[in-house]
Amino acid sequence: MKAEHYVGGTFRTDGAPFPLIAPADGSELGAVPEATREVVDDAVTAARTALKGPWGALGAQERAAALRTVADGIQARFDEFVEAEVADTGRSREFASTVDVPRAVGNFRAYADLLYGRPERAYMTQVPGWSSGAGEALNYTVRRPLGVVAVVSPWNLPLLLSTWKIAPALACGNTVVLKPSEETPSTATLLARVVHDAGLPDGVFNVVHGHGAGAAGEFLTGHPGVDAIAFTGESATGAAIMRNAADHVTPLSFELGGKNPALVFADADLAAAVDGTVRSTFTHSGQICLCTERVYVERPVFEEFTERLAERAKALGGYGPMISAEHRDKVLSYYRLARDEGAEVVAGGGAPEFGDDRDKGFYVQPTVLTGLPETARTVREEIFGPVCHVAPFDTEDEALALANDSPYGLASTLWTRDLSRAHRVAPRVETGIVWVNCWNLRDLRTPFGGVKASGIGREGGEYSLDFFSEPVNVCIQI
Repeated sequence: MKAEHYVGGTFRTDGAPFPLIAPADGSELGAVPEATREVVDDAVTAARTALKGPWGALGAQERAAALRTVADGIQARFDEFVEAEVADTGRSREFASTVDVPRAVGNFRAYADLLYGRPERAYMTQVPGWSSGAGEALNYTVRRPLGVVAVVSPWNLPLLLSTWKIAPALACGNTVVLKPSEETPSTATLLARVVHDAGLPDGVFNVVHGHGAGAAGEFLTGHPGVDAIAFTGESATGAAIMRNAADHVTPLSFELGGKNPALVFADADLAAAVDGTVRSTFTHSGQICLCTERVYVERPVFEEFTERLAERAKALGGYGPMISAEHRDKVLSYYRLARDEGAEVVAGGGAPEFGDDRDKGFYVQPTVLTGLPETARTVREEIFGPVCHVAPFDTEDEALALANDSPYGLASTLWTRDLSRAHRVAPRVETGIVWVNCWNLRDLRTPFGGVKASGIGREGGEYSLDFFSEPVNVCIQI
């Protein structure tokens, strides 16, 4: 798939090319154009023009129809999206075909459904006038789009997480400029093809490729013509975007990093807890912001749980690579750091050897650690790889203190058969999402996001529509 910018309805390749590398075997997939400041300016201008043109005049039903047409277009090119996602990320074809692409289709359809009666919905109340002799007034609230929205999406779930923002932004009548990760540009370009064929007005949706600091990402998020920014990625990048957007007081929606805890109580279904922790730690080789990196196990079952988890980690086959050589080296550096800090490596801890082309790729072993103090960097810092540290606890309060002792607060999991404990503990865990006896079970209508260094705001259902639209009060004296 050739990576191209999509600006104002036109495909372009302005800018110096840089190589796109396959994480599975290190081969070169193609070249990606690095957007110049002029390309980004053109994209924002095109989005502004579309906002004031035919797109801005459409009502909710027309926008819903447009979103459904895009959803149908993704579905019609399902296999192309799967191939592009697999090539860019190195993940399995099964994951791409059961998660990435279906959820992208679902995002557009879900927000098309939510449109009916929502963004233009009026809240009417009749209240006495406050000024002397004013009488009564009719107040109602309408919602209008924010304007031009910059969407900056990550490399781990590029199609899913970009459409998770694009769909509600368009649903509310905004226009969008998408800057996908430089590591995974292909599905963004393919999505532009779908939007182009769907007949949306030129400039409603734009794509610019390139890097972050000092490049397309910085040009876009600091652009005075951008009215809002929606970003998913690491916390340090989020902080840089905040600084970049501060001069223009641009509204932000951030879903950032995590150092997610799991709490396994002694009364849990141990087999289910092990299965769930294998999923929550090693899915997509740990390269999902929701993955578990800290596991706290009640002492009576600590040894058995750790032994079972290590056996499962050693037996894992068919796991995917890290996204890049740089990220592989980062994860391996944490494996070395863990040893230096005194960890016991009960599974993995290095790079595998396959004896085939995968040895040219960017793989690390699924790894289980134990024995580190809570002050260890390996326990406190996000690694974003297939690794977790397992530690014991003795009381419910201790478990909560351990789980909450983190600068992050994205997601957590609880494993217990005690319903009262589940309801008692879950609200006290300082994360935006708490799963009980499950992991990553998602309803698109529920709030999604983190606290502390894990994000600002919430996405999902009407929470996304609230961010991407501005409430305006209208007061009419009677």
